[in-house]
Amino acid sequence: MSTGIIHSTESCGTVDGPGVRFVVFFKGCPMRCAYCHNPDTWSMEGGTEMTVDELLKEYETKKFFYKSGGITATGGEPMVQIDFLTELFTEAHKRGIHTCLDTSGVTFRPDDPANLMKVDKLLEVTDLVMLDIKHINPQEHLKLCKQPNDNILAYLDKKGIQMWIRHVVVPHITLNKEYLYELGLFIGKLKMVKALDILPYHDMAKPKYEKLGMDYPLKDIEPATKEMAVAARKIVLQGFKESRIKLLQENK
Repeated sequence: MSTGIIHSTESCGTVDGPGVRFVVFFKGCPMRCAYCHNPDTWSMEGGTEMTVDELLKEYETKKFFYKSGGITATGGEPMVQIDFLTELFTEAHKRGIHTCLDTSGVTFRPDDPANLMKVDKLLEVTDLVMLDIKHINPQEHLKLCKQPNDNILAYLDKKGIQMWIRHVVVPHITLNKEYLYELGLFIGKLKMVKALDILPYHDMAKPKYEKLGMDYPLKDIEPATKEMAVAARKIVLQGFKESRIKLLQENK
């Protein structure tokens, strides 16, 4: 049996999908998001090799907590280890466990048949995708995350996979009416979007960066408030609703 490189696990996750969940933090991520709060997951070094059986044995010890929840794979970027991730979700499905994938979609390669085959195999055993949209503007996304935003959204929608959208509002970067409205217009075209989380940027990872001897990229930016996030969500929903209305009119 193969092994995955795991950063850590959390036994009672309440913000990583529906219900109380067993959360598996995978090592490895090609993104370098300026506000990342888990920079210690970027590299594959320093992780713990674990098998699917070991992870599910840990799940089973507290499974009475997870009756309305399940397993969430996060990271890092769990799709970096797509073969092991698929193995984990496949075995979870055999046991009737709800599976949730928290991803940015950065490893998705629509022009690569081998990658598409692997993604399709993973999606067959994935009940929900929590998709992190870092920035809707391609150029700004590249500046923020050091990677393009050729994401997996449209493909997930085509495959009929339920999606929860997550977006972090960062003052002076993503906290921008134009970008927020554009984000709403974009996700409003997708029929499988079931929830929208607009989260305020925080800088609680600063001590972690210091401990790792890393410079914190957003040290001069103040955290966003809950009020800012609430106001931003209204702008996104405005675009979302307008996009949905247009779709309904076109389909009449």
